Amino acid sequence: MEIAPAQRPGPALAAPVAPVDTQRAAENREIVQAVKAVNAAEMFGSNSELTFLLDRSTQRAVIRVVDKVTKDVIRQIPPEYVLKMAQDIGGNP
Repeated sequence: MEIAPAQRPGPALAAPVAPVDTQRAAENREIVQAVKAVNAAEMFGSNSELTFLLDRSTQRAVIRVVDKVTKDVIRQIPPEYVLKMAQDIGGNP
């Protein structure tokens, strides 16, 4: 006689994955490659690198030149005061 649990565990279901916009993914790869090329060419000096990020409060793209060693921001576009103004007025400039 075989004794088995009343409920057998089934296969684990994977969480649904949001569809990926292939065009946007391709554009993101191109941007990453371009930034890597600029940084490899040391266009901003051997101790600096170009970085891109998204400002959380305004959802605006931010471009920075950063010191590789200290991680200090050398230059930022748009500047912090512009991001602060955009956040204060509650809109995206």
